[in-house]
Amino acid sequence: MTRQHLTFSCESSQLAGTLDAAPGTTGLLIISGGNELRAGPWSSQAQLAEKVARAGYPVFRFDRRGTGDSEGENAGFEGSAADIAAAITAFRTQVPHLKRIVAFGNCDAASALMLIGGAGCAAMVLANPWTFEPEQAPDPAPVPQAEPALPQMPPSVLRRHYLKRLADPHALWRLLTGKVELGQMTASLVGAVRRDAAPTTLAQKMADGLIGYAGPVTIVLAGNDRTAQAFLSNWDPGDPRLRKCPGASHSFVEPQARIWLQGQILAALRALD
Repeated sequence: MTRQHLTFSCESSQLAGTLDAAPGTTGLLIISGGNELRAGPWSSQAQLAEKVARAGYPVFRFDRRGTGDSEGENAGFEGSAADIAAAITAFRTQVPHLKRIVAFGNCDAASALMLIGGAGCAAMVLANPWTFEPEQAPDPAPVPQAEPALPQMPPSVLRRHYLKRLADPHALWRLLTGKVELGQMTASLVGAVRRDAAPTTLAQKMADGLIGYAGPVTIVLAGNDRTAQAFLSNWDPGDPRLRKCPGASHSFVEPQARIWLQGQILAALRALD
């Protein structure tokens, strides 16, 4: 395996990419979520790329316009279609023997892939797709030592959250000793008894984007991730494409979750060989 850093064009901007070379004719395209760099949180995507390439599959990852080492204006995940298309072209240029591409994205990168119907990739692995409308986005960094804020979370997610908390002796002790903000908790409990709203407009657009997609899709969900829980409240829970990793957090940082996610991605690659 060899790792190469390179640049490629997207409209009038130069984007930064990284290729982990391998002899396979099926490759993996990793798309970063949010404004994360192509290395991923805790270098997760760099580590994943190395493992997949060692298994024989070339891997390409990149910084979207306006993030990391790439030029241009950051248009967010809903404006990333041109970036993804340019990355696919660069991947194929750098790996002439490449025949098929599996696309992997976590969070809003998964949403971006769904919105554009896979961008011509042969298969997709979509992790914890983001379904929040802009005004619903939860605070990513709750205040330490306080009950985590859950703004605009679907009632079904709130109910699961508090049922889990009530079964936790440590959480009950914090409540009894006054370490929980009762006003915030009361407001959340009031929200929890309501019915879930209809699927968000974004979720419906994502579902529409998959309607005409002919390739295999795997939707992987981290069991302890609120973004994944919110996605389920906006999606058919009986969808056979869903796979759940119990105990996993949003970026699959836990050792067993890393192995599980790698297995899901390698399975998608091997299914196309």
